[in-house]
Amino acid sequence: MTQSTQRPILDVEHIHPAIRATVAQERQALVQEVQAALAATPVVVVGMRHNPFCKKACKTVAAQGVGYKYLEYGSYFSGWRSRNALKMWSGWPTFPMVFVHGMLIGGATDLERLIASGEFKQMVSR
Repeated sequence: MTQSTQRPILDVEHIHPAIRATVAQERQALVQEVQAALAATPVVVVGMRHNPFCKKACKTVAAQGVGYKYLEYGSYFSGWRSRNALKMWSGWPTFPMVFVHGMLIGGATDLERLIASGEFKQMVSR
């Protein structure tokens, strides 16, 4: 039996009407950029400079002979507010964020796990 997990998100009725537009629009250009990449490219890696796990994820995907798009947002020293919008949108707390056909599969370690099981190749070929 599979258990459905839903992450809690503050319901719009619990956000004052005067700030709803601000909440809805906060750094959404970044989210929309990622969504556009997900619609156009089977494998997308979202990362940041100076993070070795982002580089590792890119190298791991490339080693599988799979094309991918890499989107980089800031570094440990900049861009954290923008990256927070991506974290809130996806629910994933760290970078990289690896997507296959629009599905978040996790980070570099999760990618390696899916490759080892053979599931990554199956997902990519769908």
